[in-house]
Amino acid sequence: MAKAALHKIGDIRQKTSDELAALLLQLRKEQFNIRFQRATGQTEGIGRIREARREIARIKTIQGQREGDAAKAAPGQPKGDAATAGPGQPKGDPASAGAQA
Repeated sequence: MAKAALHKIGDIRQKTSDELAALLLQLRKEQFNIRFQRATGQTEGIGRIREARREIARIKTIQGQREGDAAKAAPGQPKGDAATAGPGQPKGDPASAGAQA
C-alpha cells in the first residue's frame, strides 16, 4: 500500500505563495542531498527520492493553478494572438498570413 505524503494537498493549498516557494526550495535541497547520498552509497531510504519528487510536483502544480487563476481574474489582459484576432481573421502573425495567399 502507498505511503501517505508528508505534506497533504489540503495543507499545501492553504499555504501562501511565499510559504510554497520556501517549501519548494527546502524540498529541492532535500532532493539534492538524497541524490548525493545515493551516489555515495550512504542512503537508507530510496523511496524518499520519489516522495520528494512528487511533493515538488504537487507544489509546482498548485503554483501553476494559482498563476492561471490570477491571469483569469485580471480583466483586460490580452491572452495572446489567438485572443485578439477577430472572427475571420488569421490567428498569428498578420504579415506572414498575407504572404501565404
